[in-house]
Amino acid sequence: MSNIRMVVFDMAGTTVDEDNIVYKTLQKAINEAGFDISLNQVLAEGAGKEKLQAIKSILSVYADNHDMELANGIFKAFLIKLAKAYEINPVYPQPHAAELFEELKKRNILVVLNTGYDRATAQSLIEKLGWQEGTHFDGLITATDVSKNRPDPDMIELAMKRFNITAPSSVVKVGDSIIDIEEGRNAHCGLSIGITTGAHTPEQLASAHPDNVINDLMELLPLVN
Repeated sequence: MSNIRMVVFDMAGTTVDEDNIVYKTLQKAINEAGFDISLNQVLAEGAGKEKLQAIKSILSVYADNHDMELANGIFKAFLIKLAKAYEINPVYPQPHAAELFEELKKRNILVVLNTGYDRATAQSLIEKLGWQEGTHFDGLITATDVSKNRPDPDMIELAMKRFNITAPSSVVKVGDSIIDIEEGRNAHCGLSIGITTGAHTPEQLASAHPDNVINDLMELLPLVN
């Protein structure tokens, strides 16, 4: 794939290794509200989504519950629990993330992070990693920066607008969930790539018909050269 100008990476599970803290915390917040949802169910239905939407989806699919007020209450409890969890738990870059970012920089390819997190959560993660915008990566787009979230293409389109990129074929999306792949396809990216380091299994990723599925971030380089 030639003429790539930007790669948009998901964060948790793709470029950030936080041991599924977010989804374990989401599971805890839901179950403390009176449900019995497994972590696999949380991952299957909630991975990659803006987190209030993830709660709504999980409850509607696995509990046949469509109570908006309840979902909002769980979401508020989740944010408090997640902030505490990130304070005490370690967070690491995914293997080879820093090396890949550096190699892309040498090729004049922009590195943008996007996420189903709100901006405050995403920023706290980046600070824990010691990453700096403009040094380690070029931009951050979060769920609270757009009106419509994954699988809608708004976050990728905002990134393109920010860096004056008009051709979606020059953009690559990489993520660890079905909804990441769908987001890339809906944005008409040149490549929409799944990675097996996070939420979804290779089989689940394949069900979204990605252009490629990779097992390590450095496997991206031959695809963009």
